[in-house]
Amino acid sequence: MNGVHEDDRIGLLQALVARATRAGADAAEAILVSGTSLGVQVRQGRSEELERSEHNDVGLRVFSGRRSAIVSATSIDPAGFDRLVEQALAMARVVPEDRFAALCDRAATGIAARSGLDLADGTEPGIEALTERARVAEATALAVGGVTNSQGGSAGYGRTSIALATSGGFAGQYARTSHSVSASVLAGHGTAMQRDYDYHSAVHLADLDDPAAIGRQAGERAVTRLNPIKPRTGRMPVIYDPRVSSSLVGHLASALNGASVARGTSFLKERMGTRVLPPGVSVTDDPPRPRGLRSKPFDGEGVPTAPLLLVEDGTIRSWVLDGRSGRQLGLPSTGHASRGPSSPPSPSTTNLYLSGGTVTPVALMADIAEGIYVNEMMGNAINGLTGDYSRGAAGFMIRDGALAEPIAEFTVAGNLLDMFASLVPADDLVFRRGTDAPTIRIDSLTVAGA
Repeated sequence: MNGVHEDDRIGLLQALVARATRAGADAAEAILVSGTSLGVQVRQGRSEELERSEHNDVGLRVFSGRRSAIVSATSIDPAGFDRLVEQALAMARVVPEDRFAALCDRAATGIAARSGLDLADGTEPGIEALTERARVAEATALAVGGVTNSQGGSAGYGRTSIALATSGGFAGQYARTSHSVSASVLAGHGTAMQRDYDYHSAVHLADLDDPAAIGRQAGERAVTRLNPIKPRTGRMPVIYDPRVSSSLVGHLASALNGASVARGTSFLKERMGTRVLPPGVSVTDDPPRPRGLRSKPFDGEGVPTAPLLLVEDGTIRSWVLDGRSGRQLGLPSTGHASRGPSSPPSPSTTNLYLSGGTVTPVALMADIAEGIYVNEMMGNAINGLTGDYSRGAAGFMIRDGALAEPIAEFTVAGNLLDMFASLVPADDLVFRRGTDAPTIRIDSLTVAGA
């Protein structure tokens, strides 16, 4: 694949690392990211876009004392190794010192075994199969009564292979595939048009939603949004649909990111061991989940991955750490280094989720006389230092415990500390987006509308 056989990649990276240490580097690591992607888009039943791409990117990071530098190239040709090493070492000698720069001491040694996470699907669809999926998704959406136009149906496939070798003795590789389908359509006419969409992505084709179901959902969502009004301004309960509730988990993960904590830019930096979510609610990151959208057997520094309980029973138990942020905070890496060929590692979550509750979404809103149900959000005015929160939104009014008229052009605001402390999750958690949460209720947020 991409000019380099998978069985040869580790050997090539080890040779590059060895050349760097022989040339004077105190330590080195090399990463190779190779990928193939194929995507099609159909609009009004006609193929509108076909795109295929391949890439084969190698990155070399070298350490000279407490200095480090990264260089990258678009091929892993041994004839160019000397030039890569020379460039990297020359850069490392002139950059400022970083007392936290080093290979991660939690990295494994030896050749990492095949992961067993079932991340690579052997089914590679052709253009005809992808086109048919996109066509079915769009046609089904257009068949929904009230849908008047289409922004297109699309389908895609991708395969990415990652190989890593370090002078500390680690070497490993894995591959991950993805299949996707989506549809986006318009309902209504003129300035009263409303748009909505649906999509799904899965590691294995067998787990991908039926394109017709995706299209039907997109069409029905667009129609239900017709003729929205602005809600009144005031404080009221807000229900977050699973399409948007995961954004709250993302805001929490950003505040638990070790790099932000070490810089002092997180509003949770002083709250390790304190309660930030209600009792019984937990947040977990699960890198080794079989067939997970973001699963990996080892992180960007060669540390074996394992499930990490970030918040347990409402209480913060861990930051999200790579090697550097861990050293800054005097803690070991949690195996969450993420990186590309031209960038250093940084901490990042993978398959992140907030635990589900015990009540249904219907029961969650049953006692709300007047409230807001949000299923789309725009903008992102989040203050990482204070937790102040304000986002544009669209959705539906809740009246007497049931969904009522569609609403748009309003904002929802509060403070994330207060929001986290009072949220109530429903029982409908589904692992679908990489960062997942069930339906969530938060009482007494500020809604700015009419």
